[in-house]
Amino acid sequence: MGFDLITILGPTATGKTRLGACLANHFNGEIISADSRQVYKFMDIGTGKDLDDYVVDDVPIPYHLIDIAEPTDEYNLYRFHKDFNTVYDAIRDKNKFPFLVGGTGLYLSSILQNYLLKQSVKSKERINELEKLSEYELRKILLKLNPKQHNITDLINRDRMIKAILIEESSDHNFNEPTDPITSLNIGIKLERNEINKRITERLKKRLDEGMIEEVKKLLQMGISNEKLAFFGLEYKYIALYLTEELNYNDMFQKLNSAIHNFAKRQMTWFRKMKREGVEINWFDGGDFEVISKFIEKRIDYDTKPA
Repeated sequence: MGFDLITILGPTATGKTRLGACLANHFNGEIISADSRQVYKFMDIGTGKDLDDYVVDDVPIPYHLIDIAEPTDEYNLYRFHKDFNTVYDAIRDKNKFPFLVGGTGLYLSSILQNYLLKQSVKSKERINELEKLSEYELRKILLKLNPKQHNITDLINRDRMIKAILIEESSDHNFNEPTDPITSLNIGIKLERNEINKRITERLKKRLDEGMIEEVKKLLQMGISNEKLAFFGLEYKYIALYLTEELNYNDMFQKLNSAIHNFAKRQMTWFRKMKREGVEINWFDGGDFEVISKFIEKRIDYDTKPA
């Protein structure tokens, strides 16, 4: 069958970005990032923007949806879905092949399972109502709207709970009646758990050596609060706690390292959920370019390949 999109997904530290860039180079494609944190400017080391990965044989591979939002912006699923469609159409119009690459499960699902999304209705009245409620009451409302919460931050952070409720109240996740669905060939990259944990630990040490603490310090100096930094993810949360002397360096490292290991497990849980809901993912052990490129060549109809 013909495919409109090739998706490269998998847990963190499996080499998705470099593989995606190499495949895009081989198949005359461009990369669309599915990373909920790399959309933000000024957050390079902590979010893993390894932009050198997008240069293959001295050829820069075009990438999209990276560095498109200010740290003070509210970037969400609705905005991602809208931005994806704009970029996807532009790539196809150039007769090139779109590659969706990343590990943010909700963003991936919104495309591969064709969520029908409406923009969150943030009326002042509704926001005022929610702000008057206790965390227990907010959590109860959110779980009633969506009992299967995969992002634990949405259940412990007050602002996140309010935003999640607003989105749930105005969203329609429809899997049965898609409109203009995109047909994607999905490639999953996996490694043994011990290998992933080893890579995560080594990568964390490298990023700390490369200035990740200084990056968080600059964000604090820009006026970004600790609470907002926690919203941006694990690295920013724990390093902010270290900078405010709520954790010493060793505790920060150990807690952050363990939290990223657990995050990788949750990513795999999400991908298994996608499979149960009918998304076909072709899993490969490691990101062997030769093996995966030959697999793709067999699955893509020659009349659908970009010129």
